[in-house]
Amino acid sequence: MASGGKRPRVLIIVEDLPSPFDRRVWQEAGTLRDGGYDVSIICPTGKGYEKTYEVLDGIHIFRHRLPTEGNGVLGYATEYTAALFWEFVLAWKVWWTRGFNVIHACNPPDNIFLVAGVFKVLLGKRFLFDHHDLCPELYEAKFGRKDFLYRLMVAWERLTFRLADVSIATNESFRQIAVTRGGMDPANVYVVRSGPSLERLKVMPPVESLKKGRRFLVGYVGVMGKQEGVEYLLGAARYIIQELKRTDVQFGLVGSGPQLPRLRQLAEELGVQEYVTFTGRVPDQPMLEMLNTADVCVNPDVYNEMNDKSTMNKIMEYMALGKPIVQYDLTEGRFSAGDASLYAERNNERDLADKIVYLLDRPDLRATMGQFGRLRVERELQWKYQAPTLLHAYRAVLDPQAVRRKAASVDALTR
Repeated sequence: MASGGKRPRVLIIVEDLPSPFDRRVWQEAGTLRDGGYDVSIICPTGKGYEKTYEVLDGIHIFRHRLPTEGNGVLGYATEYTAALFWEFVLAWKVWWTRGFNVIHACNPPDNIFLVAGVFKVLLGKRFLFDHHDLCPELYEAKFGRKDFLYRLMVAWERLTFRLADVSIATNESFRQIAVTRGGMDPANVYVVRSGPSLERLKVMPPVESLKKGRRFLVGYVGVMGKQEGVEYLLGAARYIIQELKRTDVQFGLVGSGPQLPRLRQLAEELGVQEYVTFTGRVPDQPMLEMLNTADVCVNPDVYNEMNDKSTMNKIMEYMALGKPIVQYDLTEGRFSAGDASLYAERNNERDLADKIVYLLDRPDLRATMGQFGRLRVERELQWKYQAPTLLHAYRAVLDPQAVRRKAASVDALTR
């Protein structure tokens, strides 16, 4: 096995997206590298990220292939089983060639604790859980039931929290779940929000050709999945175009996912295909061009337990680009956006449409809301304000006694 040396070594395992495409994971990896850690990542391959091994910006990336993404339970079971196999194989490879002190597991799914558990029990490695998604709620949102597999998700989540030395949550709702449902000591749970990088999210001039000759553009970026509610956005587009007779609005939808073919078909069935641009998954440049051109950005996430408690990256990205937002009224969405957004009645496509049109017709309000969102990101939410908490969580996972002694001394001085 390679010697650990003086620099602590970290192995990040992520199953659902390749690095560096997964922006949260890549920002975390860069922060750790800059903080004096040697970083390795295990992740799947993906479009544009086909190499099974490469070093980018000093970070070692080990990728594995996965079966084609499926929609049903069998498809997910096949994907998760294959991912777990390759995570075990590559974790041993990283341990022998580079070494690591900490396994940093990013869900979904919540079964990566099986890999971390082997190295923790046999070799004394530390385990940090990076809680990205509520997997039991995600299962319920996808399949609409609480059956044996839902209970299995709850069990995996509980075992993950029990095994973790430290966990990091993307918001206070997730932190509460770690403490209550997961049984973690609150002192070992840190909130590290998925703050956007303003170096990446550049404000750029609009690309008028994206409006297809129309006056306005409504923008969306995100996964094309069942729980993202893009069908509500298409329904809102039909209402705006056909019932409100607003043929001056184009819709630009950036992203891919298992529902994309069905959503293209739905746009044709609703008779709005000429007013909707589906780009699929694209690099940053065309994504930024679409969002910078948009007059209003939309988050149509369906109301359910998962979405209500989740902080969506798209909201942060819209705000970073100074865009006014329309979304359904969800707890963490409202916390993130505040006055940068209008809030439609949950799962009501007509109210979503009415609020989009209301904003399109009020340029002064759009400017005020966009400025509010941009300033909130600049002053509170961008990644540079999250990075120190991540590094503190790593100090806690590597040397918990030192962190507690320091906290106790600070507490004594402030009494």
